[in-house]
Amino acid sequence: MCAASLTAASLATAALASPPETADADTKAWWSITEELSSDAMEGRDTGSAGYDRAADVVARAFAAAGLKPAGNDGGWFQPVAMDEIAITRAALRVGGRPLTFLHDYRFTPTAAMPLQFTAPLAYRGYCDASVLGTVAGKIVICHATRRAGLPGDADREAAVKAAGGIGILSIADPGFTVEPPRWPAAYARQVKLAGAPADTDRFVRIVVNADALGTLTGKSGAEAADLIARGSRGEPLPAFDIADPLDARFETKARWISSSNVLGLLPGTDPARAGEAIVLSAHLDGYGYGEPIDGDNLYNGTLDDAAYVALLIRLAQQRQGKGYARPVLFAAFAGEEKGLLGGEYFVAHPTLPKAALAGNINLDQLRPIFPLDLLTVHALDDNSLGADARDVAAGLGVAVQRDPEPERNMLKRSEHWAFIKAGIPATGFVFGYRPGTKSEEIYRHWYKTGYHTPQDDPDQPIDWQAAGDFNRFFYALVDRVANKDSAPGWNAGSPLAPKP
Repeated sequence: MCAASLTAASLATAALASPPETADADTKAWWSITEELSSDAMEGRDTGSAGYDRAADVVARAFAAAGLKPAGNDGGWFQPVAMDEIAITRAALRVGGRPLTFLHDYRFTPTAAMPLQFTAPLAYRGYCDASVLGTVAGKIVICHATRRAGLPGDADREAAVKAAGGIGILSIADPGFTVEPPRWPAAYARQVKLAGAPADTDRFVRIVVNADALGTLTGKSGAEAADLIARGSRGEPLPAFDIADPLDARFETKARWISSSNVLGLLPGTDPARAGEAIVLSAHLDGYGYGEPIDGDNLYNGTLDDAAYVALLIRLAQQRQGKGYARPVLFAAFAGEEKGLLGGEYFVAHPTLPKAALAGNINLDQLRPIFPLDLLTVHALDDNSLGADARDVAAGLGVAVQRDPEPERNMLKRSEHWAFIKAGIPATGFVFGYRPGTKSEEIYRHWYKTGYHTPQDDPDQPIDWQAAGDFNRFFYALVDRVANKDSAPGWNAGSPLAPKP
């Protein structure tokens, strides 16, 4: 599979936006692969779908043509990952005679244990601090999911409501959390777990509510509900009151077994002394697939999240054409990331190389080349030697690095590098950084409102081609450094992420 060999279906939906003539050949080749992987022909690469399988086949053929060796199960390119899915097929929620619209006014993750039909009284309790809950036994409690220091977090709210006898929470998604504002509608409501995972037994109800629907829940006027939302977003004192009408819920679900494969290719190392120090390069191949339409579009192509960075793995393999680094390098396109980091979790638990031979992981996700690259957030920057490697390579390219400036988003634990870190393997990942108050921040914030996990993340979106090429060159140089340096990746002394002795 060469970079330019787009299928006819891909060409029919090729991006109107494309690299300018002045862009370098590598950036153009990278984008051609990105277009193919995120074309409508791939149907958004949803986990368990035929579109995902088509994309996985493209990746496997590209790895083979680039001279990698198959590193999946049974001498092949694929590592099948079996999963169990529960999906909501019908939902009806109302308070008194006031209906709420599924995926627009509320969303939730279904579980095998959740009640599918129930009627329960409602109570509004502000931030749901234990001191203000009062009598909520047998009730479902409306809580502001405000992310402010000094106020209860998600786990604290749930623990308090359970301790007070509540049977569920309606969490109001806080529009005041501007670093990653709530997005509506939701694409769909599904839970996907690795096959054989422990069964759900907790019947506690967890539903996330659009702030615009608070008046429907409480029966209060639009002005009263808007005032509660505004005060809740600012962290100001809130009242506590019970709601006259009960919540009535009727859901239908469908369970099925699904499977998607990790695609794994190995570039063998050249130094026998480092044969047991493989570097894993990873990106996730899956996307959202088809979902709730936004502006009439129901196909979530997942171009930047994360087809573009599976494409970057392919481009690196194509550049090497079988020429190894000192250390082995495993190229991994993971399945099921959008359903809970499942492909990476499965690989780390069932590695196709000896687990002791996995020396480090460089993960590509959360990357948005939509404004100039002069600052890069590096996950685990101070925790392992990959952070120092990234700092040195970035400095050579005129790019500054920083720790995560928004830890409240928990980005460290939201991509595949986290599976490696939990297993004691040094790992890192990256986010395009910006300085507060700049045009770059404005672009970044806008993308998270309109592009992240939406159909608008497609090949036609604006790209900063210079920034895209700059990051790709950073990645190539970082891999060269890590795969060839004298010492294998290691943990820094005192890191809270390092494995405990």
